[in-house]
Order: sequence, then structure tokens, then C-alpha cells
Amino acid sequence: MRFATWESGGSVRSGVVSDAGLHPLPAGTTVLDLVRAGLPAALEAGAGALAEPAVALADVRLLPPLQAPTVRDFVAFEEHVEGVRKAIDGVAGVPPEWYQAPTFYFTNPYALVGAHDDVAVPPNSRRFDFELEVAVVVGRDGASLTPDQAREHVFGYTVLNDWSARDLQAREMRVSLGPAKGKDSATTLGPWLVTADELEPYRDDEGFLALDMRVSVNGTQIGQDLLSNMGWPFEELISYASRGTEVRAGDVLGSGTSGNGGCLAELWGTRGEAAPPPLRPGDVVEMTVEGIGTIRNRVVEGVDLPPVPSARTRPRNRTRPS
Repeated sequence: MRFATWESGGSVRSGVVSDAGLHPLPAGTTVLDLVRAGLPAALEAGAGALAEPAVALADVRLLPPLQAPTVRDFVAFEEHVEGVRKAIDGVAGVPPEWYQAPTFYFTNPYALVGAHDDVAVPPNSRRFDFELEVAVVVGRDGASLTPDQAREHVFGYTVLNDWSARDLQAREMRVSLGPAKGKDSATTLGPWLVTADELEPYRDDEGFLALDMRVSVNGTQIGQDLLSNMGWPFEELISYASRGTEVRAGDVLGSGTSGNGGCLAELWGTRGEAAPPPLRPGDVVEMTVEGIGTIRNRVVEGVDLPPVPSARTRPRNRTRPS
């Protein structure tokens, strides 16, 4: 089943997606409510919504499928790390630490945008980039889960575009912290949330989801990969995220960027030049993931802000002047 959230006529509704369109749930019911209720209850509510008249997709603005309480983004594709590290850090190869355990950062849950929303270039960025990903949505609270337990905590999946200001990111990561402002201006989720059962037919013999992933800019394909090229399946990512702490229903965990052109920076690193060039206002980025759907966002001008002031150097006195 596919669950969506949309805005029409100034009101926000959630519901079920079918070939006929969008079937609304009772007013006030959100997709996050369904996730927290658990997959069986959500499927039952969705079946009831399918009896309601459908709203045409063309008549609404799709919002992020759910308002996630937290968003973690992993870096689970080896090929992406190999290429992007050269572009960001100037160092070739995959660090040995990448193989030892999954790595993630927390990104901004307030910056989620819908499947067809415009996305502004972050202030003072000249190297704006996309990142083709799939996100898993946690369906049950849990702590220190094993991978086998984590599989029972999967609610569903959605497409994620982790928009990235590569110039801001590069400065931050030279301080051995981040990414932060290089990543928190926008994250696209959509077009809807597909329940886990829908994608089980794509699971391969090693437990990975072998979904085709593609991204294009202005109609020209830039990248294509299989989701099954992840270094760890989603169950292990959830398990690691919960290790020594907890995950909760509605949490979103991104796969990290696919390889083979899943972002521009990977290509910049492997080619040694900014080709294709960074995104500019007017560019349209489209991502399609098999079994889930398509998101399409237009890049627009961002807010014009003054440069950030440099730090003041201090004498490091340990006592106040007398």
C-alpha cells in the first residue's frame, strides 16, 4: 500500500494512493499516526480509505509523506564513498573505517520538502548537488535491536534526495565535524511511503532490495544503480542506529547516495573536473526508484545573505583584566 500527504485548497490531508488517485483518510489522521499504530492497523485503515472518492494527483501539491521526528542519513554505498571523498576531501580511496560499521549523520527534520517542490540554493553556495537515495521508515519503537528484530520494525520505504552544498560541506568536514550547513537546507521525501510488503518481491538471495535507481538533470540521465549495491541492508542500518539507544516509529533512515552517478560530486571526484557542472537555478532534478515512484524538483534562487564573519582571534587570557 502507498500512503501520501498532500495540500489542496489550504488544507492538508493524508490518504492512500491508487491508480484512480488519492483516497483521503479521516480528517486529522496523519501518516505518522498510521506508522505509530503499526503496519497491520495502517493497512486496515488504508483499505477503508480506498472506499472514499479519489482526488486527482494533478489537483494537489504532494507534501513529504510524513513529518519525521528524526532523519538519519547513512553512507552505505562503497562506490559513492570512493568518488565523493576525492571531490570533498581531496583524498582517493575508501577509508578502512567505512568497512568496519555503518556511518550516519543526523539531518534537519524541519527541512523536508515534497516530491515536486522547488528547492532553493543554500546561501553562499556555488557547488550545489543532489544525492539519489532510498529511505526506510521505522514502524515500531525499539532499542539495541538485532538485525533480525529490526526487520520486524520496518514500516516502508520512500525516495530521498539529500540536497548538498558541497563547498559548505568541504569546509565543515576539514574541521572534523559535520556535515551540517552543507546538508540542512532541504531533503526531498516522496512521492509517497510504500509499505514494506510491496517491495518484498525485489529482495535478493542476500536480503537486499534490488531496486533500480535513476537520476536525471534537465532530462539527461546522470546516474543509475541498484539499491542492492548497499554495503549493509536496511535491517542492519536500523540495528546500528538503535545500538545502545533507541529508534522510534516514524524515524527516517536514508541509505546514503547510490554509486554510478548518484550525485555530481562522485563524478567530479572520479573525473577530476566539475563535469557535469553544479546545479543552477532552473535545473530540474528527477529521481525514479523502481517499486516506489518519481520525485522531481526544480532548483531556484536562494536567499541572498551576507558572508559569515570569521572567528575573532583571542589572547587566551585566563583571568579578567584588573
